[in-house]
Amino acid sequence: MSTTTVVTETVSVVLLLGVLAFAVVRPRGLPEATAAVPAAALAVAVGAVSAADAWQQTRTLLPVVVFLALILMLAQLCADEGLFEAAGAAVARWCGGSPRRLLTGVFAVAAAITAVLSLDATVVLLTPVVFATAARVGARARPQVYATAHLANSASLLLPVSNLTNLLAFAASGLSFTRFAALMALPWLAAVAVEYAVFRRFFRADLAVAPVPGPAAGRDPGVPVFTLVVVALTLGGFVVTSFAGLAPAWAALAGVLVLGGRALAQRRTGPRALVTAAAPLFCLFVLALGIVVKAVVDNGLDTGLGRLLPAGTSLPALLGVAAVAALLANVINNLPAVLALLPLVQPGGAGPVLAVLIGVNLGPNLTYVGSLATLLWRRVLHAHDTRAELGSFTRLGLVTVPATLLASTLALWGMLHLVGT
Repeated sequence: MSTTTVVTETVSVVLLLGVLAFAVVRPRGLPEATAAVPAAALAVAVGAVSAADAWQQTRTLLPVVVFLALILMLAQLCADEGLFEAAGAAVARWCGGSPRRLLTGVFAVAAAITAVLSLDATVVLLTPVVFATAARVGARARPQVYATAHLANSASLLLPVSNLTNLLAFAASGLSFTRFAALMALPWLAAVAVEYAVFRRFFRADLAVAPVPGPAAGRDPGVPVFTLVVVALTLGGFVVTSFAGLAPAWAALAGVLVLGGRALAQRRTGPRALVTAAAPLFCLFVLALGIVVKAVVDNGLDTGLGRLLPAGTSLPALLGVAAVAALLANVINNLPAVLALLPLVQPGGAGPVLAVLIGVNLGPNLTYVGSLATLLWRRVLHAHDTRAELGSFTRLGLVTVPATLLASTLALWGMLHLVGT
C-alpha cells in the first residue's frame, strides 16, 4: 500500500469522524454544515475523492435533498395549521385519564405522523405536543416522550417519504412508490408492534401511577379539515406520480404550494419562515456529508464492508445485512451508513436494499448517535427541562433493537417471497 493511499484513507476517516462529532456536539449551536462543507472541500483538495466523483455524488443526492426540504416545509405548515395540537387533544380525550391508553394513542399518532410527514416531524413538532398532552392528562410523560424518539426511527419504514434514508433506498431499489409501501407494510407493523409490547413492560411502573390531572385546559383546538384533506391528497399524489414515472417531489411541491399559498395569503406565515422550515443548511450538510462518505467508501470502507455483507435474499442473508447496517449506523450514524452500504447491496436487488433500510432505521434506537433525529429529540427534551437518561435509553434499546430487527427482517423476507419485487 502506497504512502499516498494511507494518507488519503486516514484523511477521509478523520474528516468523517470530525463532521459527525461536530454534528453531535454542535458547538455554540452552529449548524452541521459549518464543518461538513469545509470537510467536503478538503476531501476533494487532497484527492480523497475526485471532483468528478464529488459532483456525481451531489447530483445523485440533490433530488432526494430537494424532496426532504419540501417534506419539512409541509410538516411545518401542518403544525402551523394546528394539526399536531388537534392530534394531541384527540388523544387526551380518547385516553380518558388512563396512562396506558395515552401510550397507545401516542403510538398511533406518532407512527402515522412519522410515516406520512417524516421522522423529523415526530421529533421536533410532535414531542412538545406529547409533553403538553401528558401534563393535561396528569400522567408521567416519560413513556410517551421516549415513544416519540423510538417511533421516529422504527415507524419510518413504511413509505419512501418517512425518512431521508428511505428516500435514498427508494432511489436505489428500482421500486415504485406503491411497491415499496407494500413490501415494507408488514415490517413496519412488526416493528411498531414489538416496540409497543416492550414499552408496555419496560415502563410498567410509570404507566401504573395514577394520573394527577393538570390545570384545566382551554378550548380544544378544532380539527384543521382543510389541512387534513391536503395531506391526504398529497399522499395520493405520491402514488399517482409514481405510476406516471414522475418524481414524488412534484406531489410534495403541490401540497406545499396549496398550504403555503393559503398561509401567505392569510398572512399567517412569510417567505422567510417557509425557507427556514426547509432547513437549507441541513440540506447543505447532507450534500457535503455525501461527498465525505464517498471519500471514505472509495478509500477502503467498501472493501471491508464487502467482506462482511452476505449475498442473496435468503433469511440468514437478509438478517446479516440488517445487522451489519444496524451496527454501522451506531458507529458512524445512519445517514453515512446508508450512503456507504447502498452501492454495495444494490446489485443484489430490492431485497438487500430494504434489509439495509431496516438496519439503519431500527438500529439507531440503541444509541444517541445512531441518527440525527435522536440528537434532535435530546434537544427538545432539554428545552423542556427534561434529562435524556443514557442508561434508560440504552437498556430500552438493548431490548427493542434486536427484537425489531428480527421481526421486521422476517416480515420482509416473507413479503419478498409472497409478492416478489
